[in-house]
This record gives sequence, structure tokens and C-alpha cells, in this order.
Amino acid sequence: MTLQSTPPSAGIKAETGWTHGNDTRPPKPPRRSNTECFVKWQMRALRSIWRCSQREGQSQWLAGTCAVMVQGMAFSLARSAHNATNSLHSLIYFAPETEQRLTGVGLRAGRMCYFAGRAAPMGAVGSGVVTATFHNFSPGLVARSIPMAWELASPDVVIGARLAAADAALTRLLGPDVIASADMITLAALLRDAVSACSAEGRPLYAGHADLEWPDAPHLVMWHAVSLLREHRGDGHTCALTCAGLSGIEALVTHTATGKGFIPEFARASRGWSQDEWDSAVSGLAARGLLDGQGALTPAGHALRAQVEDQTDQLAAPPWQYLGEQRTEDVVRIGKAVTRAAITAGAFPREGVFAAP
Repeated sequence: MTLQSTPPSAGIKAETGWTHGNDTRPPKPPRRSNTECFVKWQMRALRSIWRCSQREGQSQWLAGTCAVMVQGMAFSLARSAHNATNSLHSLIYFAPETEQRLTGVGLRAGRMCYFAGRAAPMGAVGSGVVTATFHNFSPGLVARSIPMAWELASPDVVIGARLAAADAALTRLLGPDVIASADMITLAALLRDAVSACSAEGRPLYAGHADLEWPDAPHLVMWHAVSLLREHRGDGHTCALTCAGLSGIEALVTHTATGKGFIPEFARASRGWSQDEWDSAVSGLAARGLLDGQGALTPAGHALRAQVEDQTDQLAAPPWQYLGEQRTEDVVRIGKAVTRAAITAGAFPREGVFAAP
């Protein structure tokens, strides 16, 4: 089975044209992808810049401008690829199979399954390491599960149970036809190739996952690759937040203030922060001029969040630069189709977790 991820122009006689009565009209060109539209805009802009540079003799300025624009395109692709595939990793945190498999090997139900499942590739680390690498969780919440989890199940056992949970969840949500489809095989191969360009320096969660053996089944190769790319990006995001001077709770508060991701109530409770701690963080951010009196982002707050996201895209760009524009577009196209299938099958809660799009 092939997922419905073909370009919109397919099936509309885009290649052969179409007729209406005796009126034969010329063929319609294929609909451009997002990247093609961006490249067309780029080329127009570059021609204008070139004309200006010829008049002014500023060839070095032109070269620098071209480099910035090419980098901007790469960073945009990095975000598009992340948005198209990230849910295929994060669905594991909402799948009932995860808690079933992890409690089956000895872990306690609830937060312990999340903390131990995600941290296990780093080994039997302490709560301080998990708090630092996960970044936005209350240290007290983490300490109630880690390191106790390793007394109940070793990291290797937890890793095996988590992969089994991913297998069961993906099979249930996507069905055997999608699991065995040509698109799944293609997506798995593309993502694995992208991972080969990731570096482990300064990325502890990625480094731990990168030491794991690759599974054999294409849908598990896909899931493992998406997990690696997600942790690679996440480690870079933590670096960007730290450079911006945002603590874990401040990062959480400012992100919910953008109106994206988790709703504030779920974000606070699921990360283990008290209302007093949350209110204190809001007050501190307001004193810095990042939030206004109603808790909304100020222009400075919006600018800081945009800076963080841009730096995150920059740090996450190498695997997509290596893959190239066309193959990254293929990842986005197929990834969106597989994600839609998983969401349609109920991979995520419909209410009480995520902000309205």
C-alpha cells in the first residue's frame, strides 16, 4: 500500500493538459513544492542583489548575502522536517503500550515509565542528569522516579521493552498495510541516512540513543531514526535555551505563552511544578520585560523565543543539509502522510493537552 502523499497535481492531467469541448488548452505545469517556491523567490531576490552589487561593486557583500539566504533555506527545511516527523516519535509517550510493556518489566506506572524509558539509553544515570538533559521538569518530580527505576529494571531491559512498545503502538495505529508500504521503507531509509550526518558532541541524549543497535523492521528503523533526530534537535534546543538565559520552568512558561504546544495547565502539572513556582517564574520573566501584566509575551519575549527557535533550527540543520533539498522534501511529504494516519487513528489526546492550532 502507498500512502496518499503524492503531489496535488497528480491525477489532474497535469502532464498532458486537458480539453473542454473543442478548446484544447496547454498543459499545466506541476504544482511547485514549498522549497521550489522559496527557491524561485530566492533567485528573484538574488538577481536584484546582483544588479545592485554590480552598480556598487560590492561583490563580497553579495557573496555574504547569498550564503545567508542559502543557510536560511536549510534552517527552514530543518524545521519542516522536524514538524513532519516528530509526532512519529512522541506518540510513544501517549500510547498505552508503553506503560504496559514497561510495567511488565518491573517499572512503576506513571512518570517512572517516561523518565526511565527516555533516559535508559544514557545508562543508569542519576536524577540530576535526567533533570539537566530533559531540562523543563521539576527536580523533585524526577527524583521520585530516578534512580529508583534502575533498581527495578536495568537500562538494557527498559530499552528492549520500549522498542517493543513502539512496535506494538505503530502496528496498532498504522495497520499492516502502511507498516509494510513502499513509503515506509523509503522514509526509513531517508531518515537513517540523515542520522548519519548527526554529531554527538554536546548532545548527551542523542549520544546515548546513537549507541543503540539499529532494529531490522522498516517501521522500527523509522521510529529509531526519528527518535535520534528528535533527541539531536532537543539537545540543541536545550543549548539555545541556556544561551538565552531561560531556566527549565522559564522555557516552559514562555513556550506556552506562544500559544503553541501544551496548554499551560497541562505543562505545569505534567512537569511537576507547583502553582507558586509557576507564578514566581512568571513574575521573574515579567521583571525582565519578557512577559506583560497578563502573562503574554512582550515584543522582547517574542524576539527571544524567535531567537531560540532560529538557533535550534541552525543546530539541527546538518542532517537535512546532508540529505539535500529534494530528499528532505520527500521526508516531509511521506512523514506528513504517516503522521496524519497515526493522528487519525487516535495517537494523541484530543483535549486537555495541546493548545488549539
